Amino acid sequence: MRTLVEIGEAIKNVFLQFEWTFVLEVILFYLLVYLVCKTLHENNAKKLIALYLGIILAVGVCALFSASPYAGLYYLVVVLLTSAVFLLLFSMEIKRSVWNISRTPQASAEKHVPKTQMSMRAEECITGIVKAVQNLSKNEVGALIVLSNGNLPKEIVESGVALDSNISSQLIEGVFIPKAPLHDGAMIIYGDKIQAAGCFLPLTQKETPKEFGTRHRAGIGITEAADVTTIIVSEETGIVSYVKRGVITRYVDSDGLRKLLRDYYWKEFPTGGKKA
Repeated sequence: MRTLVEIGEAIKNVFLQFEWTFVLEVILFYLLVYLVCKTLHENNAKKLIALYLGIILAVGVCALFSASPYAGLYYLVVVLLTSAVFLLLFSMEIKRSVWNISRTPQASAEKHVPKTQMSMRAEECITGIVKAVQNLSKNEVGALIVLSNGNLPKEIVESGVALDSNISSQLIEGVFIPKAPLHDGAMIIYGDKIQAAGCFLPLTQKETPKEFGTRHRAGIGITEAADVTTIIVSEETGIVSYVKRGVITRYVDSDGLRKLLRDYYWKEFPTGGKKA
């Protein structure tokens, strides 16, 4: 164990034998700690920030007083491993941030549309989607619809067929007709447009009930990776569900579906104003 005098000499030598690589190491160390603290703060885990910084400080003090020539290396390894553990705890949240791309020009253009016109368009879209989902449910036709905020990865959107069509119950039902070319994939709705259909989504890696098939696993999986909402119609039972942030709500009736869609469109068409 080193004495305080020895520690002082070691610190003095760092400045006397100054190297630019040391500055780079300090910058990278700071960025790593900043990234972990920022991730924890954004996910309301402020207590974990104190724990994380406490571990780094405690291990740093031990390394400082250690007489081993490899103390610095051991400290670096511990910091990297500790940071990796804390980041893995919020891997899904980090994935959302990485995948969250900026909105397309369509979103900013919507702000210049008159309030009443936007409200009417939103209500027309809601009515069309609700009607289509009800008919699909009644006829036990499977469906998977993604309500996008323009933040889906490009690869997912391009995995299907681009439509860029106005929303209508007839078109939605037509896409999901059994044996139709696009019925097995997901439909992506962005604002008042059907952006694409037949898209492939990532499957959740969590355990799901046995009655959940690929459609349900995909509907859950995409919400774990991106900040979107999905609507699922079971092909076997006709049960309607929706998923937010990996949490599925089943047995959704028309009123529940309409409320979900209004929440989405009030956010998508902000100048339309949120109703009381």
